[in-house]
Amino acid sequence: MDLYGIIGNPLTHSFSPRFFTDKFLKEEIDAQYVKFEISDISRFADVIKDNPILNGLNVTIPYKEAIISFLDDLDSQAKEIGAINVIKFIRENGKLRLIGYNSDIIGFQNSIAPLLNRDIHKKALVLGTGGASKAVAKALENLGVAFTFVSRTAKPGQLVYKNLCEDIIRENSVIINTSPLGTFPNIDECADIPYQFLTPNHLLYDLVYNPAETKFLRLGKEQGATVKNGEEMLVLQALAAWEIWNK
Repeated sequence: MDLYGIIGNPLTHSFSPRFFTDKFLKEEIDAQYVKFEISDISRFADVIKDNPILNGLNVTIPYKEAIISFLDDLDSQAKEIGAINVIKFIRENGKLRLIGYNSDIIGFQNSIAPLLNRDIHKKALVLGTGGASKAVAKALENLGVAFTFVSRTAKPGQLVYKNLCEDIIRENSVIINTSPLGTFPNIDECADIPYQFLTPNHLLYDLVYNPAETKFLRLGKEQGATVKNGEEMLVLQALAAWEIWNK
């Protein structure tokens, strides 16, 4: 039996275990998918040591960046953005090499691309600056959409929530929430943006998928905006991870 898994904390509502368990059952693949909920990234070495038959891992919050120091190499796009969510295990001549990839880039890019109107959706606000935001930014770059990060902390080249005004919202017709705000059970939370300035020309994308309609998306929809949650992205990134592990 092959063994795959995911590391992160918490993993209570993680998408990947259910997805891969269902995939293995439906396709009669002799494999198991396990959760490794570790309290600190230093525990990663124990996961590797205690599970010598591991074939591949997914990585989720909060370790998409911290895990890199434990890896032997990164693929080019993961190296460029400094965040990974897939680890490929390569065993050669009795040695194990761990290679990091980012399938979030593929998942998000292929999910949002059909919704983009090239005449309207030219600039984007990326809400949040964690590991997921880096994958989103790279995908937007690949798609030719200019973007600006929005954070609670002022830094050169990025905006802060309190300074978002009507002109900024109107100019940026794509708004992507990459933070966990609004995830169940905290469904009354949402990014602090001036929703009243959204229009039917806006596209709001939330990486959160539980609940299916977050408060962020609901408030956007009330203004006529096109909205989409992150479930399809998760499916697409999971399929990409499977290809990475088995290529």
